[in-house]
Amino acid sequence: MRTERPGQSALLFIDVAEILTRENIDYVVIGAFALAAHAVVRASSDVDALLSVSYSRLATISTTLAAAHFEVTLRRGDYNDPILSMLILSDSHGNRVELLGGLRGLDPTLFSRAIEVPFHGVNLRIVGREDFIAMKCFAGGPQDLADARAAFQGAQGPVDLDLLRAVTRRFGRDAADRLEELLN
Repeated sequence: MRTERPGQSALLFIDVAEILTRENIDYVVIGAFALAAHAVVRASSDVDALLSVSYSRLATISTTLAAAHFEVTLRRGDYNDPILSMLILSDSHGNRVELLGGLRGLDPTLFSRAIEVPFHGVNLRIVGREDFIAMKCFAGGPQDLADARAAFQGAQGPVDLDLLRAVTRRFGRDAADRLEELLN
């Protein structure tokens, strides 16, 4: 592992990303780490990523990651949980990575819109801007909406509003309403 002390969750994620790539698991980084690629840097103690996997595949990869000396916790969402499953990884320094195994309402073509961003010699797959904003509108908390606004206002180049509205509507009426408030 690359980590040597606390505060190095991004380095821990590089180790995770290499294993995901080797296992042919598609991922996109989401959360504060993705926000840094789209607009502004915001402090966060972990790195979040969304995977394109079933629960059984996530369980299999959890075994692989445990064998690579990650501390592993696997959770399955219940019927009402928007997160279908989650694999939480940490190291002996308290660095943390959360891998979401699906999100209700997610546009499955999101992975094809990911951007690659070089970080410490590795190209990481970061969620596309429109998908990032849509997920933040879906989450709906004050920090989520601030992140969505920052990504929209800090956009380098035009935002595809048709795509943004379409992927946000997949998450339901509340997310779509939050997006329209943000756009106004």
